Amino acid sequence: MHHTSDQPARWSQAVVYPDMWADPDDDPRHSENSPDGELATLHDFLTNYRMTLRMKCEGLEAEQLARRSVPPSTMSLLGLVRHLAEVERDWRNWISDGDPLPKLYGERNADFAGTVAVQAEVDTAFCDLQREQAATDAALAEHPDLNERVGKDGIAVRELMVHRIDEYARHCGHADLLRECIDGRVGQ
Repeated sequence: MHHTSDQPARWSQAVVYPDMWADPDDDPRHSENSPDGELATLHDFLTNYRMTLRMKCEGLEAEQLARRSVPPSTMSLLGLVRHLAEVERDWRNWISDGDPLPKLYGERNADFAGTVAVQAEVDTAFCDLQREQAATDAALAEHPDLNERVGKDGIAVRELMVHRIDEYARHCGHADLLRECIDGRVGQ
């Protein structure tokens, strides 16, 4: 494949390991100590993937965050932020026995399709994500036993935690490609 002028050149900010997003000393995800126990390990992985998503969005303008970089997909980095806010909210529906919480952005795929390249929309999406993450974390903190079954469907807390990690990991892979298409920056 030839390199066209509208394709950014690949680059990394890292120099120690040029295939990484940042050098170990500059990477907030880098830790010398491995967590003890299953619950702490699950939280550590979730925290790192959440941080990775934010890092992939850093330094970009609203237009870049809202750009659908891989047509015909409706995905954008902003759409991923909105989608994960929506998903965090939905996970609380899995935990709860009550009526489901209403969607944040509207009907199916509105989290992706409804993105607008406006800074206020970007700010709102990141606030939504932070709020929904905190609310889901708080709801799950009431269930520290990974074997406990919660909600109408009796889902195990362990399964819910692993599903959350899976969702973020999957979308961080999408974020890798979206970011590379936007400005050429690569790295894990």
